[in-house]
Amino acid sequence: MTTLSTHPADVLLGAQAGAVRLPVCDHYSGVEARMRKSLQLQAEMMEEFGACVFDVTLDCEDGAPVGGEADHAAMVVALAALASDKARVAVRVHAVDHPAFESDMAVIAGKVGHKLSHIMVPKVESVAGVIKAEQALLAASAGHLPLHVLIESPLAVRNAFDIAAHPRVQSLSFGLMDFVSAHGGAIPAGGMGSQGQFSHPLVVRAKLEIASSCHANGKVPSHCVVTEFNDTAAMMQAARRASREMGYTRMWSIHPNQIRPILEAFAPTADEIEDATKIIASAARADWAPISFDGKLHDRASYRYFWQVLERAHQTGRVLPAEAQTYFQALSH
Repeated sequence: MTTLSTHPADVLLGAQAGAVRLPVCDHYSGVEARMRKSLQLQAEMMEEFGACVFDVTLDCEDGAPVGGEADHAAMVVALAALASDKARVAVRVHAVDHPAFESDMAVIAGKVGHKLSHIMVPKVESVAGVIKAEQALLAASAGHLPLHVLIESPLAVRNAFDIAAHPRVQSLSFGLMDFVSAHGGAIPAGGMGSQGQFSHPLVVRAKLEIASSCHANGKVPSHCVVTEFNDTAAMMQAARRASREMGYTRMWSIHPNQIRPILEAFAPTADEIEDATKIIASAARADWAPISFDGKLHDRASYRYFWQVLERAHQTGRVLPAEAQTYFQALSH
């Protein structure tokens, strides 16, 4: 029986013990009917996987019609209030310099802050924007809520490390389309596509800066959208590249058809899960001293990596060998 003192999460993480762990998919909805369907789908997939494998973010920024911001916020509050205690529901409010920002925060965080996993704040340019959002949370008596931040401009990329370092910030997301638009035509439209966003140097640089700033501060980098939501192959390729090449551990979905491809792309393969299980089990039997596995030396540095493989498998709803599943059962008690 695994005990806390010998659990990999306790033994191996060291300086990473406080690092944030989030579902790998963040699904956005801005229209009431789609919000309701998204919340229902989340509940169904929680039942299927035995864990919440994606967040639902109810969108006020792009979802609210001009002049109808207050009504939209009230509708979001009503939907969030219906969510189960096991659900992970967030809200994207308007930008900190938008006239509706303070009202969004007061109404949404103030009324259903206890039901939310976090608040997403778009178009943050510097730490000053984070501080303003934090003050709004405190004013709404929702000081427990973490903030997620959208990085959408060259200046925001420049300040990403400082933004990620703020203790209230849990995750940084890359806003691809606004980032491209912020360059005044210097980046062609192709830079927003599923291929160009992985080849244009300015876009690639921004992605890497955001991922690096998050990993330096124990936060979660969340990859941008793929607008070709009916192209499953393009979605899978982009998600795999985000995960395997760009260092992202989370990704946005803007259509229900994108959720399962993101889970699949961000999940370890069956062979990776099998190897990780064997290595962690052998390490535990050796009391975490160095071991040899398939002719290669492993110690706590590599054990940490293979434990993270198992964590990611659990986050993405993969079927784990019984030996690995025991560790997560211990964490749930």
